[in-house]
Amino acid sequence: MKILGKFPSTRLRRVRNSDWIRRLVSENDLSTNDLILPIFIREGKNKIEKIQSMPGVFRYTIDKLSIILDKAEKFKIPMIALFPYTPNFKKNKIGSEALNENNLICKSIEFVKKKYKSFGVMTDVALDPYTSHGHDGVIINDKIDNDETLKILNEQALLQASIGSDVIAPSDMMDGRIGSIRKVLDKNNLKDIKILSYAVKYASNFYGPFRDAVGSKKKLQGDKKTYQMDIRNHNEALREVGLDIK
Repeated sequence: MKILGKFPSTRLRRVRNSDWIRRLVSENDLSTNDLILPIFIREGKNKIEKIQSMPGVFRYTIDKLSIILDKAEKFKIPMIALFPYTPNFKKNKIGSEALNENNLICKSIEFVKKKYKSFGVMTDVALDPYTSHGHDGVIINDKIDNDETLKILNEQALLQASIGSDVIAPSDMMDGRIGSIRKVLDKNNLKDIKILSYAVKYASNFYGPFRDAVGSKKKLQGDKKTYQMDIRNHNEALREVGLDIK
């Protein structure tokens, strides 16, 4: 067996330091311990909103989150994943709302961590819920600029982790973002924060309902083929996984 990783950037105790993470990564078991519940949140009060492209799935205002969280707690689901539906007036070309410490995601993290001690909380690191063009990165000269996007993703990840997110989940597919975010977290004494990499994410229409759920579908200009993967490529997928682990 080839051993991947090197201390201190690799710390296997990260996936042992809480009961919920030990349950989540247990290798030889199949139960609700293996489930992550995605929850879509929206601004406002006293609202539970249908998502037309996802029958039976809803967007919740923070004051209504207990309805779904109580059910998740009953079934002992170890982790929830929060996804924001950002109103159009808060979107711009660089997705600056992602760095607002009082944004919807940050307030939701605070609510869950205060009211529910049994859950791990995972948060999405990407700009598409916040950009006026619907892309996961910053557009410069009509192209998604990888390295300028990384700078924002680093700040977004640091903010979410500082507020209380347990697992940072970069879903943007920019090159180098896993190593970059790990360094930023470690530098800021957030060594125990876990990263779930969307290592192999394809440019696919199957994401249509999800993009609808976070409000980026109608905003998307063009497609995401320059940064999300080609479904025809197998070796490229293995390279993406290997680079993220490394």
